[in-house]
Amino acid sequence: MNSLAKLLEAALFASPRPIPTEELAALDAEASPAAVQSALDELREHYDVDGHGVALVDMGGGWQILTRPEYTEAIERAQMAVRPARLSAAALETLAIIAYRQPIGRAEVAEIRGVDVGAVIKSLHERGLIDVVGRAEGLGRPLLYGTTSAFLEQFGLRHLEELPRVDELAIALRKPGQEGDPLAPVPSDGMTIDAAEVAQPA
Repeated sequence: MNSLAKLLEAALFASPRPIPTEELAALDAEASPAAVQSALDELREHYDVDGHGVALVDMGGGWQILTRPEYTEAIERAQMAVRPARLSAAALETLAIIAYRQPIGRAEVAEIRGVDVGAVIKSLHERGLIDVVGRAEGLGRPLLYGTTSAFLEQFGLRHLEELPRVDELAIALRKPGQEGDPLAPVPSDGMTIDAAEVAQPA
């Protein structure tokens, strides 16, 4: 690897979060954007071709070195890594509605779910998975919510366009014999569900 690729590797290894390309470029003022991208490509190819246990992944608006998925379970079983915080079924349903309908207000989310969502939205906001992105034009100008880069990171997405299409979710979210909006309320069994089966930081 060239010296720029090694520099980027060191920065990515030390970071607990995805680093945007612009931030990586600031590590070497003399490196052009094309040189930075070339170094990232070289680094990613190095991990892929040489069969490393980690990979360079483009996710959450930046780049991060992550454990390969096939090794995640063994590492977690040995308690060498911390799993992402678990989300309840109610939190996942609320987060899905916000992800697909954003920007969206609390009242609209509550109408879709059929229950009050104030506490769930507060929790998702505290976790940094959603944020206020504006205000509606209606009475009282209620707050509108949208997902954050932390949401993309937790679910291993580069951008929102990588979310499954809503029609693809119908089969996954619909109970046998159930029809209609796949984002309509789905009866919860009260169990908690893992936020995502994502790779762990190296």
